[in-house]
Amino acid sequence: MKVDIWSDVMCPFCYIGKKHFDEAMTQFDYADDIQVEWKSFQLEPDLKTQPDKTVSEHLAETKGWSDTQTAQMQQRITMMGANADLTFNFDEAIPANSFNAHRLAHFAKSKGKDGRIEEVLFKAYFVDGKNIDDSEVLIDLSAKIGLDKKETQNVLESDKFSREVKEDIRDSQKVGVQGVPFFVFNEKYAVSGAQPADKFLEVLQKSWKEWNKEQQPVPLNSDAEGPACGPGGNCD
Repeated sequence: MKVDIWSDVMCPFCYIGKKHFDEAMTQFDYADDIQVEWKSFQLEPDLKTQPDKTVSEHLAETKGWSDTQTAQMQQRITMMGANADLTFNFDEAIPANSFNAHRLAHFAKSKGKDGRIEEVLFKAYFVDGKNIDDSEVLIDLSAKIGLDKKETQNVLESDKFSREVKEDIRDSQKVGVQGVPFFVFNEKYAVSGAQPADKFLEVLQKSWKEWNKEQQPVPLNSDAEGPACGPGGNCD
């Protein structure tokens, strides 16, 4: 059964949502039969990377928030993260366009490692204060999950996987994604936001039950019986 997840590297709730979803998967009896596919979404597609600023400064400028409002919002997210055993260092985070990070994620997906690169990217952005629009940073991060540095460099120096990123974003519009994280289970059930693990588990179980039922052979009902041939060529 498939679970599609639209997410952006610079979304703190996506980081928390991933942690909660991962926790639900550890409690789900059929986790090995779930195909998780990460899909690209950009919260600020026109953002110009600003390595000399922090996310706090960027939010205050773009949203018109006061320092107090920004600090209160980030404190609330930090507490949510702490409850999920995650750390947020907003004073270190750099406002960066996430398009190239999404291209890297698609490259990792082509190698069967998209879930691992998502975790590495979140940590780099929110914990380590890395510029996730910097090629050298992305190359180093790719090596952490076993991707070849030279191959990653070739990808980032080209426009490879740009089409896939854009297709994900177009698909998000088709299914009505208005915010991330956005989870779609078995192409039927949508869960939006950083929901608790038990909510994800509930939807996993419900969608799995339906999906599993769909895989079973449908018995044929007959209103009349006539002459037929059986195994071995015996005909009556």
